[in-house]
Amino acid sequence: MTGPQTDPGQTQEPGRRLAGLSSVLIVGILAFLVVVFTILNGTAFLNFGNFVNIAVDASVLLLLGVGMTFVIITAGIDLSVGSVLVLSGVVGGQVMVALSGTSEQVQNYQFPNQAIGIPAGIAAGLLTGLVFGLFNGLLITRLKMQPFIVTLGTLGIGLGLAQILTGGTNVRFVPTAIQSQIGTREFFGFLPVPVVISLVVAVIAGVVLAKCGFGRYTYAIGSNAEAARRVGIDVDRHLLKVYALSGLLAGLAGLLDLSRFNTTSIGAHTADNLASISAVVIGGTSLFGGIGTMIGTVVGTFIPAVLRNGFIIQGVQAFWQEVAVGVVLILAVFIDQRRRSAEERM
Repeated sequence: MTGPQTDPGQTQEPGRRLAGLSSVLIVGILAFLVVVFTILNGTAFLNFGNFVNIAVDASVLLLLGVGMTFVIITAGIDLSVGSVLVLSGVVGGQVMVALSGTSEQVQNYQFPNQAIGIPAGIAAGLLTGLVFGLFNGLLITRLKMQPFIVTLGTLGIGLGLAQILTGGTNVRFVPTAIQSQIGTREFFGFLPVPVVISLVVAVIAGVVLAKCGFGRYTYAIGSNAEAARRVGIDVDRHLLKVYALSGLLAGLAGLLDLSRFNTTSIGAHTADNLASISAVVIGGTSLFGGIGTMIGTVVGTFIPAVLRNGFIIQGVQAFWQEVAVGVVLILAVFIDQRRRSAEERM
């Protein structure tokens, strides 16, 4: 005999309402930071060009945060996104270099076949991210391994493969067109392409999370995976898709980073997994699952970026920014725990 079946849409409604309240609070914190740095720094901070710089700095982390939001709402975690970002950039860059001309040509910054090399490199980078995401998902759903252990392992695998492929050096002689057409290009003369790409991805993901069945299933699984199974949701299949999405977006982030600097940054992204988790949690997504919004993640991503930018203009040493983000993160987790305790008492 089975219990009464419940519409999966009902499972996550309290979570959505709580996440909405958290988003309002986080927006207030971001607005407060903007006001404080405006008072301290004046027009050096409060100008359109500076806000564009902040958005560009946050664009790569936002892509990681979008995928991480889906993962954490399912009560999972993905520690591999930083290494997948690096490996995807390495694979994409090497394919671009290999197919854009001979070794002698590319070393002289001549890329006669870049019309073939760049699209092939982009496809290779995205495929690398997708494969890693699927690998994570398969281990979690088929072997019933804990996401923390699986993604901790693939974190090391990704960084190790990147080092093996490059011999420990960054990929050089990447076709310059990827930087001029994506990394530094601006729409209408003021909207950087990396920012547009990240925001478009975030908007689409936000609509999917809030309005589509994929989002409803994500909330339902995070709220109660067993209850989700009982109402007919294929939990394993959905989790596989969620981790594949996280890997794919990490691959896109790696390509975006490659386009900005025209080289890979093997040693620069080892902490991106923690940074993306911090942004998502600061944005109001619960580490216990079932609660979160994409707008919260967007704002949570911009809080560290605003802090970093404001401190630089103010002349404050960079490590204080890490201290400030850590304090905000601990506060966000504390509020999340209190909220969860209050729910359990109801």
